[in-house]
Formats: sequence, C-alpha cells, structure tokens
Amino acid sequence: MSQKEAAGKTVKERADQALHDGFLRKAVMFTTERLRSGKLKAAKEHGNWEEWRERGRQIRLHTIAHLDYYLHTFAENARENGVHVHFAETAVDAVKLSLTIAKEKAARTVVKSKSMVTEELHLNKALASIGVEAIETDLGEYIIQLADETPSHIIIPAIHKNRYQIADLLSKEAGETLLPDTTILAGFVRRKLREKFLEADIGITGCNFAIAESGSIVLFENEGNARMVSTVPKTQITLMGMERILPSWMDLEVMATLLPRSATGQKLSVYMSGITGPRRGSDADGPEEIHIIIVDNGRSLQLGDPEFQELLNCIRCGACLNACPVYRHIGGHAYGGTYSGPIGAVLTPALQKNTADWDDIANASSLCGACYEACPVKIPFHDMLVALRRRKVEQGHGDKLEQAGMKGFAAILGSAKRFNTVLKLARIGQKMVVRDQGIRLRVGPLKGWNTYRVTPSLPKASFRDSWGTLEHQIRQEFKGIHPVLHSRSRMR
Repeated sequence: MSQKEAAGKTVKERADQALHDGFLRKAVMFTTERLRSGKLKAAKEHGNWEEWRERGRQIRLHTIAHLDYYLHTFAENARENGVHVHFAETAVDAVKLSLTIAKEKAARTVVKSKSMVTEELHLNKALASIGVEAIETDLGEYIIQLADETPSHIIIPAIHKNRYQIADLLSKEAGETLLPDTTILAGFVRRKLREKFLEADIGITGCNFAIAESGSIVLFENEGNARMVSTVPKTQITLMGMERILPSWMDLEVMATLLPRSATGQKLSVYMSGITGPRRGSDADGPEEIHIIIVDNGRSLQLGDPEFQELLNCIRCGACLNACPVYRHIGGHAYGGTYSGPIGAVLTPALQKNTADWDDIANASSLCGACYEACPVKIPFHDMLVALRRRKVEQGHGDKLEQAGMKGFAAILGSAKRFNTVLKLARIGQKMVVRDQGIRLRVGPLKGWNTYRVTPSLPKASFRDSWGTLEHQIRQEFKGIHPVLHSRSRMR
C-alpha cells in the first residue's frame, strides 16, 4: 500500500484492504513468526532474561528521568571530539538543518543507512526538493524506496514484498530482466550501491544509542552499509531522537544484549560501530566532518506525563510488532504513520498530541498485553492504549453511537432485574437469526465482527440460572468421594 493509497483512509479501511490481501497476510505472518520464535529461543538460551529486561528498564527509566543532564553531557563531550551538535525542536527544524548542511557542501548525492527518524521527517523528499539525490543503502529500505512506499516494519521494512515483486522493481532499475533469485538480486544491488558510496558527498545515518560519557554514537546493523555510509563520504549527518541516550558504555552492554535478541533472535548484530568524532590524522578512513542533529519533534511532550513518559524508553527493536496479533494480520501500512504496531499505535498520537486526527489508531489493538511481554524494556503499551482511548473520549472525539451504547449498557448492568429481563428478551429475539448455534448476521455492531467470525448465541440458561443445580451435583459428588470431610464441612 503506497502513501497515496493510504491517504484519507481510516485504520479500519486500511486494515480491511490488508485483510483482503492474501499474500500480505501470509508474508507478514510467516516473517513475524520467525522473528518471534527466534527471539524466544535466544532469550531462553541466554538465561535470566527477565532479570536482563528489568536491568534494561531501569537503565531507560533512569536515563529519561535525567534526560536533560545526559543530553547536555553528550553534547559537550561530542563537541570536544570535534562534532557539530545541533538541536531541532520540530521536524521542520531538523529538515532545515539537514538541507543547510547539504547546500553548504554543494551536495548532489547522499547515501543513507537505515533510520526511522529520517522516515519520520520525510527527509528524502526534502532533499529531492533542492536537487539532492538520497539513496537508501539498507537492502529493504532500497527496495521500498524504488516502490515509493514507506517501511512496513521497523526492522524489516520490505516484509510485505516477495522475491518476484522485488525482481520486477530491480529489473526496472537495472534496465534488464533480473531473475527472481536472491543471489542475483543482491548482487545487482551490491554493485549499484558500491558506485553510490564512492560518489556520495554526504552520508546520513540514524543512531541506535548515544553514549553520554564519551560523546559517541553507536550503530547496530547486519549488512555493513551503515559502516560504509559513516566512513566513505567526507561529511556525515546523524539524525538522532533525543531519547537515544545511554549514560555509559557499561549500559550499552545491557542494550547490546537485549536489542539483537529482541529484534531478530541474534546474539549479536553482525556490525556494531562506535563513532567518536570525525576522522583523525592517523585514521585510515572516516568523515572529515560530523554533524549530529538531536531531534525532539514531540518527544519532550511525554516528559513528566505519568502515563506516557515510558514511551521514550523504546529501543526500536520491533519485538512488539512481531508479537502483536493485530499487526501480524494487517501489516504496517494499515497504521497510516511512520511507526506501526503497538509502538506506532501509541507513539504516533502521543508525539503529535493530535487525538482528533489519530483517534482511531488506539483502537487497533486487542489489549492482550503480548506487546508488553515481548518488550525488552517492559513498556506497558496496553495501559497506554487504554489511556489514549480515555483521553479521546475526554476530549470529545468519541463515537456518539458508542457513547449511547455504553450508557445503555451501564443502565442494564446497574440493575439485576433489568439485566435478567434483557437476557430473557434477547434469548427470544435471537431465535430469528441463530443458525447452528451462531449468529452470522452482518448488521449494525455485528457487521465488523461477523465479517470474519461468528457470534455465539446466548445459551438457554445462564451460569447463574444453572448454579443451583450445579451446586447440588457438586455436593453430591464431593460427598461420595470424601464423606468424612463433607460431614466436617457441614459441622463448621
């Protein structure tokens, strides 16, 4: 689903489109199951996983609670290392800083490693507007760039594409037919990007973590492209979410344990690069100039909010997406924003503080808590989603029909007599629509549910109505098995 196709549609409409895409559902389910299983296996093999989760949570809680101190420390140390540090309050500020640097360097070509922050800022389009070509060098990002799509997953952006679709995209780029063989396709991309690396004026990276005590940035990757981006071009720009700080290298040890295992089931990512300042005289490679742009863009709005501050603890591993039963059926584009899955359902409206535009995304969850169980730093997404739903109603953006239904529901449950009366009437009324002990009618509130499921009919008698008979049967059975205990219980 392209951005144009997603524009103007609700989450329900986008989800419905995804649910009718058989390949998408199969691809997303297969890949997320593989990632989820890999994560569970890696966690089990590591041992004491819950203790490590708690260690990770405490590090993130401490860091975010003292974010101003660690940001200041990081910026000062990075500047001492020869890095140009910039702070961007908004997306517009971050883009403006990036374009200013590109203009100063008279850049024509930029190579980029994978970065969700640059996706958040729509940086590629901004660079194109001043005549700068931006090339994604992560294989998945490169594929969706050619398809003019946004990432469908934080870790695996092209999760929704098969090799035949990828072969068609790369064949158009190559000007010749490429066979849908992964070796052939990867070989073409490798040759293509090698040329781009050598001619690029600027390299743009994201930032997995920033180390306050040394002013360093740390990049995790599996393909080696981020290392090329951060060594070959003469100028490097790093876009960093303001929450990506860690106090020390010792804290990185914990995150280097949690992140790869949670993301892909690996014990370690293939490459982990620590960058402390630009190229020095004795260095064989590296950029001559580094700019780090620390991006706020709504993140600071969560500081001090008891319900949403823990959002800033996220380390962008994607584990919540892999565990979420909703994401696993509809994929990432149905969420309509840069971030998808449970983290996207909370982060998008929280960052924008715009409940009116995003009031339906909080409903894209079953509130099962699988995301919390998967999260390596224990972010309570399910509680946050409930809070978002409450705030939606408090701000007057709730569905009027739903509000009326809830008032009626409260009135019925407020009286045992009314409740029993309604049940009796419902049992009589359902006879017209029940078939094989189920209701398949797709009308009103039943339409959404019965499109994919069957509503069970009400039983002839409720559990409460049946309890007298059941209690007598249980007592008789208990008396036959334990007559002495039964007599003692009656004496009491």
